[in-house]
Amino acid sequence: MENYIQFSKEVEQAKEEGKAIVALESTIISHGMPYPQNVEMAQKVEQIVRDNGGVPATIAIIDGKIKIGLSEDELQLLASAENVAKVSRRDIAEILATKKIGATTVASTMICAQLADIKFFVTGGIGGVHKGAEHTMDISADLDELSKTKVAVICAGAKSILDLDKTLEYLETKGVPVVGYQTDELPAFFTRESGLKLNTRIDEVSTIAKLAEVQWDLGLETGIVVANPVPEEDQLEPSFINGIIDKAVVKAEEEGIHGKDSTPFLLGEIVKQSGGKSLETNIKLVEHNAKIGTQIAVEYTNLQK
Repeated sequence: MENYIQFSKEVEQAKEEGKAIVALESTIISHGMPYPQNVEMAQKVEQIVRDNGGVPATIAIIDGKIKIGLSEDELQLLASAENVAKVSRRDIAEILATKKIGATTVASTMICAQLADIKFFVTGGIGGVHKGAEHTMDISADLDELSKTKVAVICAGAKSILDLDKTLEYLETKGVPVVGYQTDELPAFFTRESGLKLNTRIDEVSTIAKLAEVQWDLGLETGIVVANPVPEEDQLEPSFINGIIDKAVVKAEEEGIHGKDSTPFLLGEIVKQSGGKSLETNIKLVEHNAKIGTQIAVEYTNLQK
């Protein structure tokens, strides 16, 4: 196992010193945002983790290794290279074996984080049940991963291009705790509210850290979703963004785009139709998740001492 994993110096040192380490995914860099905003966002998010007392570990697959923590050159490579593979659970072995460059999704970042004994992971939004899934069965592998991998994912809910109602139902069936941080509702990525009430609201990061400790002490083998709404000043008007999302979904259907290509297509389409506003909000919500996620990771690390 060890010969597939390579830690950056910063992460290696953090492990030796018992510091809080926060995993970050790389699909958001390669497939979620255009260059150069993607690399600027990645650098800024890593810095936010450091500023809040944690150590960032951006995860990707390069040269037959799972990289836990990336160098500046590796970040640039992921952000600008052509043909970066989007790697979920089913693709990890293939991309390692063929030594291709792979960016990790929520599911595969969770797997790699668990292999590296990292318990907290910050992203923009998780995948979920796609609209029209009753016909297509298009459900993100992220949801299944959350049902069996012990990593807490701090996100702004599920990406709002999805069927949020069914996504929440699926997580409930799989027994995954979905914790609203200072919110009663599942956030809808670009907006703070979805109209979907959550079972659990917690207002203190220390309590979320304690919940995670108890969950895993009991041997409950699931992840945890910490749903952290986009800051009020950065959210988009629901009436503005929801119409754009609906149009993008119709366009994807017309062009026959589905499976792992659908999210990058939809996000790109939404950036275009919103005049770049959705990209600004996307960056702000990731930054906010990095701040809150790191605070939870630091609290959890202190509980273990």
